[in-house]
Amino acid sequence: VAPTTPVCEVPSSAMTGTVVELSCKETEGSPPSEYQWYKNGVPLLEKTGTGSARAANITYTMNKKSGTLLFNTVTKNDTGEYYCEASNGIGLSQKCSVKRMQV
Repeated sequence: VAPTTPVCEVPSSAMTGTVVELSCKETEGSPPSEYQWYKNGVPLLEKTGTGSARAANITYTMNKKSGTLLFNTVTKNDTGEYYCEASNGIGLSQKCSVKRMQV
């Protein structure tokens, strides 16, 4: 079953230095969808190892299975427009509407 449009939860504002979690979920897809977050239209990288992530200055953890995007400490650099895309290899992938997060 192809995924439906996911529901995204993105806080409109966040305080610098706080923990912020963005979530994305859709329930129709079978097999279960994987989720990809985008910031300003650019796909966010999944953290693989500590070395590469630190080099890329990645301050978040993206879980493709659960659809969460977790910032341990948000910075002003994390301000932007976020959306996520659900896909399970069947039918077209579905995106939620873009939401702006101001830090």
